Amino acid sequence: MAKFKHNKKRNSAFLYEVLIQELTKSVLSKDSEKQNKIVSLVKESFSRNTAMYHELKLYRAITHTKDVSTSTAEKILNEAKLRHSQLDKKNLISEQNKVARKIRKFLSNEAFSNFVPNYKDLASVAQIFNNKSSVKSKVLLENELVEKMSSGKTEKPMVPMDNIVFKSFVKRFNEEYGDKLLQEQKSLLNKFIASFDNNGVELKVYLNEEIGRLKKELKESFTKEEFQSDAQMLEGANKVLATLDSYQTIKPNKEMVEEVIKIQGLVREINSDVN
Repeated sequence: MAKFKHNKKRNSAFLYEVLIQELTKSVLSKDSEKQNKIVSLVKESFSRNTAMYHELKLYRAITHTKDVSTSTAEKILNEAKLRHSQLDKKNLISEQNKVARKIRKFLSNEAFSNFVPNYKDLASVAQIFNNKSSVKSKVLLENELVEKMSSGKTEKPMVPMDNIVFKSFVKRFNEEYGDKLLQEQKSLLNKFIASFDNNGVELKVYLNEEIGRLKKELKESFTKEEFQSDAQMLEGANKVLATLDSYQTIKPNKEMVEEVIKIQGLVREINSDVN
C-alpha cells in the first residue's frame, strides 16, 4: 500500500495555524490592510457554523490534551474519531479549498511553508482521521498520541518559537522600538493573537493587569528627583497616564494594543533613565 501523504490543505488545524502565523507577521510589520484581511478570513472560515471550525476543535481535543490517564486519552481519541466521521466531508473540503485559494490570493503560496511547531502531531491526527490509512499505521500513531496525551512532559520543540515567530518578523518593529521585543510586549502580542480564538477574554484580563502595572510604575517615577527636574518628560508621562486611564472604558482593539506596546517600551525606558 502506498505511503500516506499528508495534504496540508485538507487539514483545518494546519490552515488555521498558517493564518495565525501570517497574522503575527502583519501585526509586527504594522500592515493594517493585510491584518484586516486575515482577521476577516479567520472569522469567516472558522465561525461556529463551519465544518472547519468543528474539525479544528477535534484536532485540538487531541493535540491540546496533556497529563490525563491513558484510559481518558483513549476515550478522547475515540470520541474525536467518531465525531470526525460524522462531519460533512463534501462541505469540509469545499471550505478548505476556499480558504486555500484565499491564502494564495491575499497572502502567497509560500504561506503554506510556514513553520508550525506541532506540525508532526497535526499530520498524525490527519492520518488517524483518514480512512485510507493502513490499520497498522493508524494503530501505531494512536498509541503514540495516547502516550503524549497521558504524559505531563512537554516534547522538546523542533525550533524555539521565539526564533521562528518573533525574531524572523520583528525587523521593522525593532527599527523603531529597539533591538528586541520586551517580554511584556511579547506577552501582550501573544494574548492579542490568541484573542481571535477565545473571544478576547484572556486579552482583557491581561490588559487590565498590565495597564495597572504601567500606571503604578509611572506614578512611582514621578517621585524621583531626576524625573521632577525634567518638565517635558513629566508632562509627557502625565499624558500617557491619562491615556491609560481612558482605556478603562474602551473595548480592546488593535489600536489600543499597539499603543500599550509603545507605552510598555516607554515605561521601561523611563525607569532605565531615572535609575
